[in-house]
Amino acid sequence: MMRTIALAAALLAVLPATAAFASPKCTSEPKDKWMSEEAMKAKIAELGYQKIRTFEITGSCYEIYGYTKDDKRAEVYFNPVTGAIVKSEIGD
Repeated sequence: MMRTIALAAALLAVLPATAAFASPKCTSEPKDKWMSEEAMKAKIAELGYQKIRTFEITGSCYEIYGYTKDDKRAEVYFNPVTGAIVKSEIGD
């Protein structure tokens, strides 16, 4: 019984930490207000992102995995209504 309680407590302690890795909230607008995927891809190219490996909808965001114009790895979340960058992680 004590082992079960300890395990449950350990799992509950980890849950808030995993929430920090969740995708950001990019918009509360309905999808009919979003830019089309084609328009968003054009905006992403204008911003200099290239070699896009993945373009997907994640929560309320458009998300890409690709490279910057300086050839650095990039994971970027965009507001699908405005095209603004909400969160980005740029690597080496």
